[in-house]
Amino acid sequence: MAESQSVTGSEQKLEPLSGITVLDMTTALQGPAAGVFLRDMGAEVIKIEPPIGDSARAHRGVNNTTPDTALSPLYIAANRGKKSISIDVHSDMGKEVMARLLKTADVFLSNYRQSFLAKIGLDYETLADTHPQLVYAHVNGFGALGPDNDKPMLDGTAQARGGLTSVSGVAGETPTPAGAAIADTSGGMHLALGVMTGLFARAQHGRGQKVATSALGTQLWLQSWELQHTIITGKALKASGSHIDNIQGHYGVYDTKDGGAFMLALAMDEECWDALCIFAEMFEFIGDTDWNSSSKRLCSSGEGAPAEAARVILRRGFASKTTAEWVDFMYNTPDIIMERVRDYEEVITDEQNILNDYIVPMEMPVIGASKVVGNLIQLSETPGSVKGPAPELGAHTEEVMQSLGFTDKQVKQVLERTEAERDEILRALAEMD
Repeated sequence: MAESQSVTGSEQKLEPLSGITVLDMTTALQGPAAGVFLRDMGAEVIKIEPPIGDSARAHRGVNNTTPDTALSPLYIAANRGKKSISIDVHSDMGKEVMARLLKTADVFLSNYRQSFLAKIGLDYETLADTHPQLVYAHVNGFGALGPDNDKPMLDGTAQARGGLTSVSGVAGETPTPAGAAIADTSGGMHLALGVMTGLFARAQHGRGQKVATSALGTQLWLQSWELQHTIITGKALKASGSHIDNIQGHYGVYDTKDGGAFMLALAMDEECWDALCIFAEMFEFIGDTDWNSSSKRLCSSGEGAPAEAARVILRRGFASKTTAEWVDFMYNTPDIIMERVRDYEEVITDEQNILNDYIVPMEMPVIGASKVVGNLIQLSETPGSVKGPAPELGAHTEEVMQSLGFTDKQVKQVLERTEAERDEILRALAEMD
């Protein structure tokens, strides 16, 4: 069973998912991201990995100078706080481990292909009758139904198929994917939401069920306004570089004099709009009735003058001041909605993120003192919490098997078999290189 409490100072508080056990048979990012949310909320999350481990363990990324023995940033981000067991689910003993785990589980989480899960007897149809209380949660690339329901997916392909890539970048140039894996992470977010809904439904109605979502589906949800606009107008939106095609006013990103950039969203009233125009010496706008209301500046009413003409003036105005001057103006003009564009290094040290526990410190094996993205949903009475570092491969195999009643001999058999299979796979990979 899960740890029932988290400790904050000397006070102990129950967490939302205390007592819930999740079997996390996931890989890469989309599936594991759901599992890490459930772990933050107090569930015990047991990650089931093959002998070679989750492929995310090997993805070191660019500029990574940590020792080869350190866990990868990708694996840490989506697996912190979980337990790891490493078994061969094709073997008789691996099947027995899974059978006993399923008897204790509230949630089975996976982003493996449905055809693979069916082959090893871990599809919903096989488990539903024998485990009626189980919330069976599955996420894939393109949805549970249709001709592409078993098609492999990586983040960029879901962005492309979902249309997001078509409205990113500069019109007339090669379409640009988003700069982060938002298809995977939003898919994981929706899967976690689906699990929470499934657990609530079980509490209300007494039975588990299958929960399914996809990276493609979540791309549509993220763009629901834009897609609805296209449905209503019959005309597709397009890429607009530093601006948004569906917001034709001043809304957009502008460069400063010394290489910074600001996102200007909205001058909410005429006083702050005039202050902006005076500060940046954009006197052309003063008294211009085409831009003398917030709705006209956003063009939400269709009353505004052509956007590009205004943006030329705004580009000149922003480029006339330094980043520091714009920061000072922003904080002294509270009714203007704008923000300095920050890079990732600045995001990690942003006081706002630290005070809200969006970025939290963590001690990690090999790496030492570090930070992670924290638990972003704050509850006053049953708060979740970041539980600790990501596990080494198979670090909890012995502990979990013993808790399930396996003998020391059986545990040793699994550990030795898993190690032998891992060595064989690594040898084969080395020969391929």
